[in-house]
Amino acid sequence: MPFTKIIRLGLLHMAVAITLVPINSTLNRIMISELGLAATLVAALVSLPYLFSPLQVWIGSYSDAHPLLGYRRTPYILLGLLLCAGGAALAPRAAFAMHDNLATGLPLGVLAFGAWGMGFNFATVSYLSLATDLAGEEQRARTVGVMWFMLIASVIVTAIMAARALRPYNAAPLSPEGVAALYRVFYWVVGVALALGAVGLLGLERRGAAANTGPRQSFAAMLRAVGANAQARLFFVYLVLLLIALLGQDVLLEPYAADVFGVPVSRTTEYTGIWGIALLVALLLASPLTRRVGKARAAALGGMVAGLGLVLIAASGWLQLKALLIVALVIFGFGSGLSTATNVALMLDMTLAGQVGAFIGAWGMADALARLGGTLLSGVVRDTINVLTGNAVAAYTSVFLIEAALLGVSLVLLRRIDVARFHGGEAPSAVELAGYAEL
Repeated sequence: MPFTKIIRLGLLHMAVAITLVPINSTLNRIMISELGLAATLVAALVSLPYLFSPLQVWIGSYSDAHPLLGYRRTPYILLGLLLCAGGAALAPRAAFAMHDNLATGLPLGVLAFGAWGMGFNFATVSYLSLATDLAGEEQRARTVGVMWFMLIASVIVTAIMAARALRPYNAAPLSPEGVAALYRVFYWVVGVALALGAVGLLGLERRGAAANTGPRQSFAAMLRAVGANAQARLFFVYLVLLLIALLGQDVLLEPYAADVFGVPVSRTTEYTGIWGIALLVALLLASPLTRRVGKARAAALGGMVAGLGLVLIAASGWLQLKALLIVALVIFGFGSGLSTATNVALMLDMTLAGQVGAFIGAWGMADALARLGGTLLSGVVRDTINVLTGNAVAAYTSVFLIEAALLGVSLVLLRRIDVARFHGGEAPSAVELAGYAEL
């Protein structure tokens, strides 16, 4: 596959991801710390999109067999991106509407976050399926590395630019000038996302690609097909536990910095950039490390480093050391990056010919369920312990320690996952043999 196509796949990954940056790095903190909304409510809204995650299996399989206007993936990617953009544009207005009147504002919040989540499900499974279609087995690791490098670079740039644009908000939180600055950030991000998506998508997929003409399966049959493979079931559980640990902190990290350390909005938004730089370095190192020790060992190392980062994030609150929080973010970001790159490569290997969309949909559903479970876990645990103890430090750090424990359980499961057994005991390719040589 030409490198230009890999870049364009990366642009699609970037376009969807950056629409979430101002929600996860700014709006969640404002909703909890400034607007005084319950963390459980915010977590429920942020996780609401992932209730749609089972649709990923159906979307992936349906697009395998039902091209639209001659394209198997492009229409679904386009629909997903438009929904993500619309939901992100509406999100800040929904947040202030809920602050003014929860009863009337909540439906708008459900609409905004629901639209973003439905778009996420459509776009993600479709462009990952397209990446799998376009990249041969030997190019998958390279394709994944470039796509994630571009994604994290865009997240870093978006976070830095958003932090600068939010300075008027810092000067007068919740004032008309500050709120206008917040809206401008969201609209700017949405515009850039749509532009990136257009450049990446137009002409990327060859029109008239052959559809999978096998017999159409029901949604339940597709789930049974994935569940019938013991290694697929194990990998699904592993992904859910791992991603709860890695992603569950998203909704609380910025409020944690605000409530425990008194960090202003623009600075907590910059934390996304700090985390992203560390993650980016890990992505650069992931490919050579994987070639040296194999995907499973590299994934295990990334998980251990991320777990250490979560423990140190909690320790920074106990010790009231803001400097330690920065160090912990760097360690957690590095571990997350290494774990992400290696596990996405594993995910693409864990697909069966003729059922690419269904299996990618299943792994996307694992991701979405983990976001749902992790986000709800974070909000409920934080609020419950805060009510019982009145101690914000205990409330937040309990969440981080629970996530570290779940990450440890996932690493135990990782030792039992075998790509060759997933494919029915078929011998792996030369590339796979090299990867497993040292396991």
